[in-house]
Amino acid sequence: MDLPYLALVLLLTAIGLVMLLSASYASAYYDLDPSVKTGGNPYYYFLGQLKFAVAGVVGMYIVSKIDYQWWRGLSVPALAGSIFLLILVFTPLGRTSNGARRWLDIGFSFQPSELVKVAVILFFAARLSKRKDQIKAPPKKWNRRTLRGRMGEFAENIGLLELIPYAVILLIILFLLYKQPHMSGMILVCSGAAAVLFASGIRLYWFVGGGAAVGAALLFLITQTEYMTARMQSWLNPGSDLRGDGYQLWQSQIAIGSGGLLGTGLGNSRQKYMFLPEEHNDFVFAIVCEELGLIGACLIIVLFALLIIRGYWLALHARDRFGSLMIVGVNTQLAAQVILNIGVVTGALPTTGISLPFFSYGGTALVVQLAEVGLILAVSRQIVAPKEE
Repeated sequence: MDLPYLALVLLLTAIGLVMLLSASYASAYYDLDPSVKTGGNPYYYFLGQLKFAVAGVVGMYIVSKIDYQWWRGLSVPALAGSIFLLILVFTPLGRTSNGARRWLDIGFSFQPSELVKVAVILFFAARLSKRKDQIKAPPKKWNRRTLRGRMGEFAENIGLLELIPYAVILLIILFLLYKQPHMSGMILVCSGAAAVLFASGIRLYWFVGGGAAVGAALLFLITQTEYMTARMQSWLNPGSDLRGDGYQLWQSQIAIGSGGLLGTGLGNSRQKYMFLPEEHNDFVFAIVCEELGLIGACLIIVLFALLIIRGYWLALHARDRFGSLMIVGVNTQLAAQVILNIGVVTGALPTTGISLPFFSYGGTALVVQLAEVGLILAVSRQIVAPKEE
């Protein structure tokens, strides 16, 4: 087990719990969220997150002890099961909150999108880890006398045929996430999948073309979806609607600016007192900046950077391609989540609804994140073994 990686994860989780307690104290005490009944208990969010953190650490340990090759065989049922759960969201078992239908309520609530992010990485890594063997195999013989044969041969030569199954799977998942709607989930699924595809050696021009297609699709969705258009407008000019869509970003920037160099001190945030919405969730980093200042915020960013760099180091030294691709997918997804969240909180990017790993409130997300860490640690256990070609 890689101890530096484990230590960074546990340190970030511990700091995240402390900052969540500080950020959520006022919201829980005044019972501000109509969808959550805190009963005036200021420790409501903290205690809930602490329970999930303990469960997540236990799950992380269990996953790290399992031979990661076991997940190769489970990749297909895991993907099928997670897609099935996404479909169940649109049945009476689904629950709507803040205009989005993302939760399944089966005695307890969770977001299937958190599971599908991992399942996509496992499936892609399991299939693409065999890509070298498939390339070495004799190419399929096409009948050049027919149009179908010539088109098939051309598609195979440019690498299109091998991408079609992955593209179909992604389109199904993205469609289900779009209908929720869940833009942040769409972005994170794409980031993990794209990282695995890139690391497996898929030809570069497909990423250039795919990036252009995704950009065009996002632009279309923004212009056709009312809430996305409003978010984009509030990002471009947050001061134009301070009582509406620009309010949250404006209050976030006030919190960041109030922190200065050294911060107001742990627990001394003013913006968390009914000024900044989602202060314990997507915008918890704004409270970090306010209470710990620029120096404290930079230290948190450095810890995340060290974690991500260490993750890629483990990917480079993994025993086989499956382990390497799995780490690349999980690590890139984590990196994208950190960069996008901090970018949104600081106003560098439009609001996407992406949470900050190990810091933002959310039981399902925290447990899944720690389980993903368990996958990486499982791969790291076998790094000392002779590397397979």
